[in-house]
Amino acid sequence: MSRPGSSPDEKGVSQNGDPGGQCPLFTNTLNAPVSPETRLLSAFARDTQARKVDLAGREYYSEEGKPFELRLVGKIKQQLSTDPTLHPEYPSSLGLREFTRKATEVALGKHSRAIVENQVLGVQTPGFTAAVRLGAELLRCWYDLSADWCGPVYLSSPCDDSLAGIFQAAGIQEIPSAHYPTGADLSQSQWAVITRLITSRRLFPFLLLPSQALCCGDMERDAWPVQHCASLGMELLCAQSFSHCFGLYGEAVGHLLCVLKQNSVLLPVRSQADKIVRSLWARPSVGGAHVVTTVLSNSAHLVEWQGEVKHIVERCMLIRAILREKLRLLGTPGRWDHLTQQGGLFCCTGLNGEQVEFLSNRRRVYLLPGGCLNVSAINCRNLDYIAESIHLALTSSL
Repeated sequence: MSRPGSSPDEKGVSQNGDPGGQCPLFTNTLNAPVSPETRLLSAFARDTQARKVDLAGREYYSEEGKPFELRLVGKIKQQLSTDPTLHPEYPSSLGLREFTRKATEVALGKHSRAIVENQVLGVQTPGFTAAVRLGAELLRCWYDLSADWCGPVYLSSPCDDSLAGIFQAAGIQEIPSAHYPTGADLSQSQWAVITRLITSRRLFPFLLLPSQALCCGDMERDAWPVQHCASLGMELLCAQSFSHCFGLYGEAVGHLLCVLKQNSVLLPVRSQADKIVRSLWARPSVGGAHVVTTVLSNSAHLVEWQGEVKHIVERCMLIRAILREKLRLLGTPGRWDHLTQQGGLFCCTGLNGEQVEFLSNRRRVYLLPGGCLNVSAINCRNLDYIAESIHLALTSSL
């Protein structure tokens, strides 16, 4: 590979002995903008205060404040490590077939018409972000081949800052709003209204399930919007993650689901997905996917896993209710019913940028810039301090 501005015939030795007498290739590399999450992690690591609290983490934390591994998942990992039928071999570029089948079923339901009529493509990905990126690449491929779609891509506000960057990296530049979680847990009737709007405005739904089962404690209820869209015959993409709900944070288990209007385009879409995957990550890892498949394929394992997930969801809801009551007793301005009207690991508090900055600078309580916090990071040791800090953020002169 030739350097920019050089010719293949250039020869020579620089004063420092480097062949070619040229400057290092990366001399003029600029620093990339630091993400808000990276900035938060750095600030928290530098903070020497004993009472500092990190509410911006991605993992589920136990009451002891440690990332939590489900007992069943730990047992299955041990069983798989000694299973003589599992051989160290590369999977297909599109992933483990049984994993993609089970991931598709938990999103659409076993008896979905789209599954029965073979209008579905599932692709295993190395994590949730990779599933979103593959979906964006497929949309870009469709855009290059079709004059019907002219963009833009609409993202919820607020949402994860990385989403806009994923679509831009795929070559889709029109991103009107870039800020998940939205903080809005919509009812089925509200989703029905949204799907009518999507249809009437000829929009294409790209749905995200980053922590399925951790909102309501039930995979099917959490996937209802996906199932509803599919039941109406809508084409859609859905990015799934199994990292949160199985505690597989370091193993990046994701899945992209494509629901098509007709099965005649299944093979072309599969071929495009295969081509894109080979250029991005070639093949996904299989360790975490084996764990998920083992649980979803065994009724006894599934019941045990659901019990552990239910405990996680109930603890998060209890924390929300206690925090809301603490704020009420403190006389904190505003209504805080939204804390319990939302579900899942993450909660959008409604605090603005100045209030979030007050919490980190004055109280050493670290939230994401949009005011979102990880509910599971709140425990009996820090709950009173967090409630008092939020109260001060709203009542003190900033």
